[in-house]
Amino acid sequence: MAKLDQDHAPVLEALARFRGMRVVPFDVPGHKRGKGNPELTAFLGEQCMSVDVNSMKPLDNLCHPISVIREGEELAADAFGAAHAFFMVGGTTSAVQSMVLSVCKRGDKLILPRNVHRSVINALILCGAIPVYVNPETDQRLGISLGMCLRNVEQAVRENPDAKAILVNNPTYYGVCSNLRAIVELAHRNNMYCLADEAHGTHFYFGEDLPLSAMAAGADLSSVSMHKSGGSLTQSSFLLAGPGINADYVRQVINLTQTTSGSYLLLSSLDVSRKSLALHGKEIFRYVCRLADYGRREINAIGDYYAFSRELCNGDSIYDFDITKLSVNTLQIGLAGIEVYDILRDEYDIQTEFGDLGNLLAYISVGDRQRDVERLVSALAEIRRRFRRSVGPDMLRQEYISPQVATAPQEAFYAEKESLPLAESMGHICSEFVMCYPPGIPILAPGERITPDILDYIRYAKEKGCSMTGPEDMDIERLNVVKGDGGDGFVVQ
Repeated sequence: MAKLDQDHAPVLEALARFRGMRVVPFDVPGHKRGKGNPELTAFLGEQCMSVDVNSMKPLDNLCHPISVIREGEELAADAFGAAHAFFMVGGTTSAVQSMVLSVCKRGDKLILPRNVHRSVINALILCGAIPVYVNPETDQRLGISLGMCLRNVEQAVRENPDAKAILVNNPTYYGVCSNLRAIVELAHRNNMYCLADEAHGTHFYFGEDLPLSAMAAGADLSSVSMHKSGGSLTQSSFLLAGPGINADYVRQVINLTQTTSGSYLLLSSLDVSRKSLALHGKEIFRYVCRLADYGRREINAIGDYYAFSRELCNGDSIYDFDITKLSVNTLQIGLAGIEVYDILRDEYDIQTEFGDLGNLLAYISVGDRQRDVERLVSALAEIRRRFRRSVGPDMLRQEYISPQVATAPQEAFYAEKESLPLAESMGHICSEFVMCYPPGIPILAPGERITPDILDYIRYAKEKGCSMTGPEDMDIERLNVVKGDGGDGFVVQ
């Protein structure tokens, strides 16, 4: 099949034509091209408000695309090397949920690492599928969870030959990649689908000397967060499908949860960003890789900090590493990553992506400049000089705690529940989420037992200032647990 003309943005071009038509709006949205909300128009701009419009014949319909949106999706599929692509305007959360719901139903098994984004477990709650967790190994020095060891995935497949699919993070938030090609081949040999959460892997499709992308590895479905490293507006994403997937059915699944009022601001941003990456992606990500590498070298030269990269690769649980990720371990300066994160923001006006108990992530993209990285390096050097303290025995290092799964997420989430103080919840089955956001990987998920280690982690993370989310109690002083479970069967590991 001949390559399509990527120097083309059909949704953007249709909006430009529409603006020239001077159509009188007797439809929604009610701001009527901005005239009904002058304060918002002054803030966002007339050009932006004039294309915040409803679906209509010249602009196609996201739920049933037959013209410009369909053409945009075909161009995206071509650019990403997929059989099909779907515009998603509910973030990669929506793409991940649609991906899981497309292959799993109630009672089906899904093999996956436990260090997944909450959107994956949300999908299990929605469809009633049962997780088979492959607990990732942990780097003891860095305290971070890694990729899935191939032997552990093979064991999960042997023990669960009826599983419908294997899900892989490609990469993790920190940049760690599993042996994706081998996992895809393992899945297909056993008549399973392979799904990839590529929320942080858009650039794999367009850069050079980067880890393997899911579509290139032969995966069946992939959720790609264009707004992270691809340059589109926040909340815009792609769901990619391989040739073995019924795209018409996937569209039906998407339409179960995705809005019927798709934002043309988001759709056009996906369209033009795809065009940019298809035409200039190699150049863009060559620049990003150089900038991230410069930042690593300079940060490591400060002392005590450790900005890690491909030297961690071991051919298995760290099969490859995303070198655009500027991940920095902070423990040797005696500060948790979240403490450095807060100091950077509050005292240096530098906003990094996230900090956890031991690490900091600075997200590098084409929008950054060397002087920005230099400012970050300078601030980190000054923080070491001003705030460095001895590494105390009370510092938690472990970002990941292996869960004790007691029941399926859907069963626990919808079970009759009771609210208990944190201290009294130990041994019970949790019926809600607890997580630091970002990255949004649950510390506790519905259906998991509440252990002493987990409670220690929650208390420590709160003390250090992590942004804790998930529970009904916003202060996270209490947790909802499955009523009547009584903590039976609790074993401290």
